[in-house]
Amino acid sequence: MRPARFQDFTLDLAKNSPGVTRVQTLADSGDTKYAFGVAITTGDGEARWQIMGQLAEGEKHEHADVPVTGDPAQGVADPAPGDHEGWLAAAITRAESPEIASIERWSTRPGQGNSRGLTIAFHNGARAFVRQL
Repeated sequence: MRPARFQDFTLDLAKNSPGVTRVQTLADSGDTKYAFGVAITTGDGEARWQIMGQLAEGEKHEHADVPVTGDPAQGVADPAPGDHEGWLAAAITRAESPEIASIERWSTRPGQGNSRGLTIAFHNGARAFVRQL
């Protein structure tokens, strides 16, 4: 799943998540610095996310974005209040997309300090990097 399609996927799942009061692309929110991203507002405030991608090995941008499916990602716990990274990881997991193989939270990696974001691995070998701004 490439960044444009992942952005649309994230917008749709956030719009349908309980407690969300506003969802828009970064561009629609006035932030045109990044090509892809979303701004999500919940009762815990707004979180802005830049979305970047890495193609699967051997894939080229001129190739079609062909979904590859498998078992949906598992094992993301519900977040603590105010944990935007955890909230997004849990929302993506609950969507049970058969394209998403795994979700890694940056804040839980050893030595990450204040880094907040997600690495989403897809069954086709591509990845999305979702960085909290």
